[in-house]
Amino acid sequence: MRVWQQPLPAIYNELSEAELRVRIQSAKEYLGSKLAILGHHYQQDAVIEFADFTGDSFELSRKAADQRGIEYVIFCGVHFMAESADILTPENVRVILPDLGAGCSMADMANLDQTLECWEQLQFTCPGQRIVPITYMNSSAAIKAFVGEHGGAVCTSSNCRNVLEWALNDASSGVTMPGTAQPGAPKTKILFFPDQHLGRNTAYAMGYSLDRMALWDPREDLGGNDVRSLRQADFVLWKGHCSVHQLFRPEHVDQVREKYPDMKVIVHPECRWEVVQKADMTGSTAMIVKTIEAAPPGSQWAIGTEVHLINRLAHQHPEQKIIVLSDCQCLCTTMYRIDLPHLCWAIENLVEGKVVNEIKVDPQTRKWATLALDRMLAIKASAKPAKNNSPPPVVHSGVVD
Repeated sequence: MRVWQQPLPAIYNELSEAELRVRIQSAKEYLGSKLAILGHHYQQDAVIEFADFTGDSFELSRKAADQRGIEYVIFCGVHFMAESADILTPENVRVILPDLGAGCSMADMANLDQTLECWEQLQFTCPGQRIVPITYMNSSAAIKAFVGEHGGAVCTSSNCRNVLEWALNDASSGVTMPGTAQPGAPKTKILFFPDQHLGRNTAYAMGYSLDRMALWDPREDLGGNDVRSLRQADFVLWKGHCSVHQLFRPEHVDQVREKYPDMKVIVHPECRWEVVQKADMTGSTAMIVKTIEAAPPGSQWAIGTEVHLINRLAHQHPEQKIIVLSDCQCLCTTMYRIDLPHLCWAIENLVEGKVVNEIKVDPQTRKWATLALDRMLAIKASAKPAKNNSPPPVVHSGVVD
């Protein structure tokens, strides 16, 4: 159950930024190794300054789980990220979200009641078919638990293709490619949520045509589809999206090409299919960071992802020209709720022995969500390793992991 953020004590909004920094640093030093502060890539720089670890959501949760002797985790991210940290860390570790208003609009686009109704309708409409639910990491613990309980797995933007290939694999035939299942084998269908774009972009890169993908609108009966199209679809994509990446449009790529002919366009796979098709490269946040880090001086990049990360990369690599793909304010507004006043409030309460804004996943949900995450990790472990550590190749369509 989501608990609303209590009003922040007035003093924290009255302190100057310099005073907040001093108080946060003092409290952090006092707590020492008992505390780990996690900062997501999209977080603002003032908060990242105090992070012990910076990265993607699941990467950060695993970092927290690897720490020995910690008692508290402050996750400077959004709600579903803190849930994952609570699932992966020992039960005695208490996870804190500085502002409970820091949610994720994408994760909120798929709730458990809607998912259960969708599942029942698909089971009834597509008899004899094997339906495998796959959820993106950007989903609630309840959705992850549903997936785990129904034989599916979680995926990230980095390993989405591997997870989909695993799900499509017929246990008896070992077939993973579209259209090659043995006669008599049940048709496998993927229910993918909550981000339609990651599912569509990844499936298309795997060789599936767009007409083999049905879009499921949870507000409509049969998701807004007819029975025939649902039965024929290989993928049922939940009608969800990232409010940040949804802002990038094909014309933004065209404008960059016209103004900077030598500039490469790299976008996150949460962007629309039309944008991905026009981009030079597509990949996860981690892949984008690694690509920029490996690029030679003089490289030019227009990046389609959250603006705080892009500005940070531009600052870290002045030898390259790095711009935001669009002039629109492509920032994660809910992530932006985590600021110095809220961080200071949360950490000073810990110094006083109080835990505020604790994120706690109930045991049953934790059990099944852990199974879904474990399946993902097992899939990743069994995937073929990369041949070398060279930068990702440039592509003109599809998704690069």
